[in-house]
Amino acid sequence: MDAQPHTRHPSQFALLGQRRFAPFFWTQFLGAGNDNLFKFAFTVLVTYQVQVSWLPPSLAGLVIGALFILPFLLFSATSGQLADKHDKAQLIRFVKWLEIAIMALAGWGFVAQQVALLLACVFLMGLHSTLFGPVKYAYLPQHLDERELTGGNGMVEMGTFVAILLGNVAGGLLIAVPQAGAQYVAWACLGLAVLGRVTAQYVPASPATDPGLRINWNPFTETWRNLMLARGNVAVFRSILGISWMWFFGAVFLSQFPSFAKEVLHGDEQVASMLLVVFSVGIGVGSLLCETLSRRHVEIGLVPVGAIGMTVFAVDLYFASRGLGGGEAGYTLRGFLAEPAHWRVIADLFLLSLCAGLYSVPMYALIQLRAQPTHRARIIAANNILNALFMIASAVLAGGLIQAGFDIPQVFLVVGLLNAAVGCYIFLLVPEYLLRFVALLASRCIYRFKVRGDEHIPVQGPAILAANHVSFVDAILLMAASPRPIVFIMDHRIFRIPVLGWLFRLAKAIPIAPQKEDPVVYERAFAEAERVLREGELLGIFPEGAITRDGQLQEFRGGIMKILEKQPVPVVPVALQNLWGSFFSRVEQGRAMVRPFRRGMFSRVGLVAGTPLPPEAVTPQGLRQRVAQLLAA
Repeated sequence: MDAQPHTRHPSQFALLGQRRFAPFFWTQFLGAGNDNLFKFAFTVLVTYQVQVSWLPPSLAGLVIGALFILPFLLFSATSGQLADKHDKAQLIRFVKWLEIAIMALAGWGFVAQQVALLLACVFLMGLHSTLFGPVKYAYLPQHLDERELTGGNGMVEMGTFVAILLGNVAGGLLIAVPQAGAQYVAWACLGLAVLGRVTAQYVPASPATDPGLRINWNPFTETWRNLMLARGNVAVFRSILGISWMWFFGAVFLSQFPSFAKEVLHGDEQVASMLLVVFSVGIGVGSLLCETLSRRHVEIGLVPVGAIGMTVFAVDLYFASRGLGGGEAGYTLRGFLAEPAHWRVIADLFLLSLCAGLYSVPMYALIQLRAQPTHRARIIAANNILNALFMIASAVLAGGLIQAGFDIPQVFLVVGLLNAAVGCYIFLLVPEYLLRFVALLASRCIYRFKVRGDEHIPVQGPAILAANHVSFVDAILLMAASPRPIVFIMDHRIFRIPVLGWLFRLAKAIPIAPQKEDPVVYERAFAEAERVLREGELLGIFPEGAITRDGQLQEFRGGIMKILEKQPVPVVPVALQNLWGSFFSRVEQGRAMVRPFRRGMFSRVGLVAGTPLPPEAVTPQGLRQRVAQLLAA
């Protein structure tokens, strides 16, 4: 079963006090921390303390990273099937038992300094993470409703990056303890695994979404099948590609931090660690900001904001990094922070990673919300496979550029510019991102937009939104208030207006003309409206038929009844308030967009959605009366 409405809470942090979220959060937090404590401690061990001829220190980090990622390529498809077929709470507990066994083996490897055994444990911990990945993201939409999904994902992303940071720091500190470092790491890894199993015990039941699924154990054919499943929903598949690109982008920066700190910033190991801290904190802050900026909806309009920021700050990082000098011995952390020019580098890294958080969290939430529940985990598995492939590709690209003579700031510049190209490609292929971005700008930067009753706009299933028509941006504000796309029926003349016409064509709005003027366009509009509702989407209409010229609510026409005859669906009455007199309304002798600042900037406007009306209760007069009541509310 999917998420049911829960009591509203003031912020995402309230979820940490609830059993449906807190045990799961701490289980994944401890798992991510343990992964990174183990990997980093092992990397330091084979780099500085126990060196073997067949694993030179220069390759240790690369080999460990590759072994950890390999199971994602081999077993993600199988793990996605398991997560759809079985109760996710039971799978989480099984994975935690597996982690305890692996960490017990790894503990012996650390104490006995068995490098080959520890490499095998790296592969097994990759398998552990591969099994947990689809469960992790398919669990959330079963226990959180649409209003909580962005906040829940933000908490998980923040927790993951904080755990990565703490795990790396703890691993480095523990393994460096003279004589006893390996033993401390062994006990720490085993202790975190046991603690994760304890928290997993309190994860609530999460019933299987497809218990009759027959497991295909062939990872290659199932991987292809999962990718085809994901491709079945264009928005979901493009979001998966977008997330995979974010991992590509982030992996380039993370992999180059040690060299960037040493060769470009002329800093010591502490400076390299500080870059990782700044990057991780930025991701965490951006992830947490998503709920506030999205007003507790899945707001994919934040994705272009994040993409723009990622490019801007990556490009600025290139310029900020040029010509930075250091002393003969290089900078200590204190010396590095004492230089004003270095703060621009820190700010760019922080804002770049913050924007990456804004970019990724809405995409994860969109996948969880739009993917079919019966194969949601398999689609998450497809996402994990592509993430791994993109991370491998990022290593190849970065290595190739450096071999070709590019320095590290130039690599950052190339990736920043590539990000702009990839963003444009995704947003033009899936216009919903761009449209939501425009709606976000209109509702936050042009108006102070207050929404009430948006819980009446259905998250799933067909419905008609019937609103009063006051301005040329009514449809954009309706988009901003809705948790999902709306297909509008609009006067064919609006498509001739520069910019707005392009936007509405991009949104696949349906043009309509009076029957006497163009009977073909008139009939085609109703046929398209029927198709939209038949496919389970939201249809937006303005029953007045045209934008008001005097600010008063006009009579509602009967076209809505013709739609309901063919597709009897709920009708949600919507009132747009205080838009009359704004720049986009016809206040100047019937003309709009004449005096830009006649009401100043950030003027207050509102939207009120009423209780959905059953189709049999709808009449044009009754619907108009209901909208009039909402206007006065």
